[in-house]
Amino acid sequence: MAYRIAICDDSREDAGYSLLLAKEWAAARSEEVACEIFPSAESFLFRFEEDKGFDILLLDIEMGRMDGVELAGLVRRESEVIQIVFITGYSDYIEQGYDVSALHYLMKPVSKEKFFGVMDRARQRLAQSQRCISFEAGGVTEVLPTYTVRYLEVYGNYVTLHARRDYTVKRTLADFEKELGAGFYRVGRSYILNLKQIRRITKKEVILSDGTALPLPRGAYEPLCRAVIAGN
Repeated sequence: MAYRIAICDDSREDAGYSLLLAKEWAAARSEEVACEIFPSAESFLFRFEEDKGFDILLLDIEMGRMDGVELAGLVRRESEVIQIVFITGYSDYIEQGYDVSALHYLMKPVSKEKFFGVMDRARQRLAQSQRCISFEAGGVTEVLPTYTVRYLEVYGNYVTLHARRDYTVKRTLADFEKELGAGFYRVGRSYILNLKQIRRITKKEVILSDGTALPLPRGAYEPLCRAVIAGN
């Protein structure tokens, strides 16, 4: 399977360099890639409305009428799977990157080593996005892609999964912890968090990408930070 990569950059030189790096990464990893270059946010959006099959979006920020952050927001509404990587000369937009669940920021000029590392992570997350979790709720067997699960919380003998909608089932948190595996982290006795959904961590709470704030038990801050770093 070839990874479909969109390169959106209004600089022909920078777009060409990203294309070169993508091809070198593919050769080094024995992967196949199909790359397309888009000179503006509008040109990619026009294509994306007709074809949402792209796996990775390498995206500049400062471009014409529509900037990369605005484009990323529109893309993320349509696809939770596509891996968005900002490649930019500006560090002022890092906070907005959390809002669109960007995989990473690469600062221009991009080093080959860092580019390869980010592409490796994109490949890993794309593989994870194909994983599913199954459970019975209301007499029906539900099958959910794990990437749609934001977090799980326990209430007595029941666990509620918060995904596109909420599901409450009579199972233990430990059962789900084993099934979910990598990419999820258990916080105390009450929660399992999708590490990709974490937007901000403070000493007292963790903020998810949808704005949900969950309290952190004492001693959970540093282990959770380490888990997020390791997961990224």
